[in-house]
Amino acid sequence: MNNDARPYERFVQRGAGSLTDDELLAILIRSGTEGQDAVTIAEQILAIHGDQYESDCRLNGMLDLTMEELLGVKGIGTVKAVRILCIAEFMKRLARQRLGRHPVFTSPDRIAQYYMEDMRRLDREQVMLVLLDGHSQLIHDEILSIGTVNTSPVSAREILQSALRYRAVYIVLLHNHPSGDSTPSKQDIVITERVRAACELMNIPLLDHIIIGDHEFTSMKDKAFM
Repeated sequence: MNNDARPYERFVQRGAGSLTDDELLAILIRSGTEGQDAVTIAEQILAIHGDQYESDCRLNGMLDLTMEELLGVKGIGTVKAVRILCIAEFMKRLARQRLGRHPVFTSPDRIAQYYMEDMRRLDREQVMLVLLDGHSQLIHDEILSIGTVNTSPVSAREILQSALRYRAVYIVLLHNHPSGDSTPSKQDIVITERVRAACELMNIPLLDHIIIGDHEFTSMKDKAFM
């Protein structure tokens, strides 16, 4: 029997829950190559970033895959690479949608998780404004600037205009550090204090400024920088 057919057969007989992560991915890959079946290729793909996660969370590594990395796996061409990257994008969107269109942000961890996958791989700094209602439910978010915090100053006036437009009760700022290190810079601290003071005058509190790194984040409130 063709080894590539075994996951299909097990799926039909026992259902998707009976399959390993490798076997599920193998079904999507569909076929192997000379000397390697689809399951072996799937194992190689999941191993690319899988060592960054616990053994039972290897699928998270698929969110980090690039076209170049996939094309470097023997047996993966452009069509299969595109298919796998589309699956990864589905995973991101499903994770976001499970939180609903208006998630409730009760902690820095929950906010960071919601935006982590969108922001941690950006190659330039991006500043995001998050507006919440009185129950800490997301009303609206928007990008304030792209570049660096130094070269694209955050405008307290723009923040407050948006907050008033959407009738926000609370404000949260986020931005990413392309280096992957979420440690606040001196400029981060200065900007945070400036925005916090302006928001306080308008009685729309700045709850936090969260810095997104690579699989890490820093809450400036938790670290007593504000």
